[in-house]
Amino acid sequence: MAPIDDKTAVKSANEVARTVLQKEAAAVAQMADELPADFEAAVDCILGIAGRVVISGVGKSGHIGRKIAATLASTGTPSYFVHGAEASHGDLGMVTRHDVCVLISNSGETAELRDITLYTRRFNIPMIAISSNPDSTLMKAADFKLALPKIPEVCSIGKAPTTSTTLTLALGDALAVAVMEARGFSADEFHTFHPGGKLGTQLSRVSDLMHGAQELPVVASDLPMSEVLLTMTSKGFGVALVLDADGLLTGAVTDGDLRRNMDVLMGKTAGEIASPNPVSVPSDMLAAQALALLNERKITTLPVTDGAGKPVGILHIHDLLRAGVA
Repeated sequence: MAPIDDKTAVKSANEVARTVLQKEAAAVAQMADELPADFEAAVDCILGIAGRVVISGVGKSGHIGRKIAATLASTGTPSYFVHGAEASHGDLGMVTRHDVCVLISNSGETAELRDITLYTRRFNIPMIAISSNPDSTLMKAADFKLALPKIPEVCSIGKAPTTSTTLTLALGDALAVAVMEARGFSADEFHTFHPGGKLGTQLSRVSDLMHGAQELPVVASDLPMSEVLLTMTSKGFGVALVLDADGLLTGAVTDGDLRRNMDVLMGKTAGEIASPNPVSVPSDMLAAQALALLNERKITTLPVTDGAGKPVGILHIHDLLRAGVA
């Protein structure tokens, strides 16, 4: 086989990857500098509707549309995806006059979007169009026009949806985040929509994982250490929480306190052995923050107290590890 001429040598995979990423990154940066004129108006429209955001598209635009709908829904804006072709066969019934439709077509001439476009016009349903062709049928029909920069596809033949889908996805993210921030969407609300997986565990609160009041290893400050040891052993946390006469947390007896006072231990009371002012946390603290505190202080348990300083629970590092917070 004859050697490959240097002029026609195939680029390495790494060279191709760098070129693709650099060109797509430049395209997104250009769009950031040239935001569609209707962007803010489209955000205001979504904020003002009583219904849902209906995303529609076909082909690669459909795949991107599904992701945009999922992002909106997970960040506090009810949204779902309707396939353009399926809309013509009954799924238009899913779209109400209280909704807004976001129709995606790079060319703006996707035939499968004709019926849902006409439906929005017939029933005065607000319509946002995303396309790279501002003079297309879709864009002319839209109430809000989100035009993508006219940048060539990054693939070697200039045909496969690459740059255009990246721009559409990025614009969809920008739309979702702008709406999310305008709504004041909080971490607590995000947790409500993401109860499972790593995101769910990272957003769990101490109250979700702690042991309740009935499991607390609490002792009075004047309790003899012989009885304190029984409490520590039976509860299994390696600590006893020392309370004053009002039930407020004043100290904690730990395994370290036992070792440091071994020679006089049995002649003392809980208050005499306990380390004063133990670190405690509120029940609404994020579990990830509690883990950071445990690691910082090099301890294994945290008393959970209410606003008055009374223990309401206890959190062990193993509880966090089992929940997957670490």
